[in-house]
Amino acid sequence: MSNAWNQTRQLKRLAIGPMTTPEYNEWWVRRINDNIPEASQENSQSIEEHLRVILSELEIIRQDFETRNAELEKKIEQMEEENMNLRLDIDVQKLEAEKLRKGKNKVDEDLDSLKIDYKKLHLSMIIVGVQT
Repeated sequence: MSNAWNQTRQLKRLAIGPMTTPEYNEWWVRRINDNIPEASQENSQSIEEHLRVILSELEIIRQDFETRNAELEKKIEQMEEENMNLRLDIDVQKLEAEKLRKGKNKVDEDLDSLKIDYKKLHLSMIIVGVQT
């Protein structure tokens, strides 16, 4: 079967030969099993170096991500603390407003009571004959 495969390969090369470019011829020579390019030693070394570069770039990206994540976590904590302080301020303001509302109601009641007492006193003075 290997012999038939080689003959087919040679026929393909003869039929295409005059129409090919040098780049195509170089690519054809490096082919294995008629479809897989042969890996050269220098390419595998450059792939290893390339992978090292990619890994170091990924490590840098990971470190940047962790740094940024830590910064954001600190900001979130600060905002949560500020939010809690603002809620406490709101609660204090609500209590103060309620206290003032109760005080105003008491003053209004006292004023109404004084008006009633004044009217009674004025009516008593009229009955007794003392006019003002």
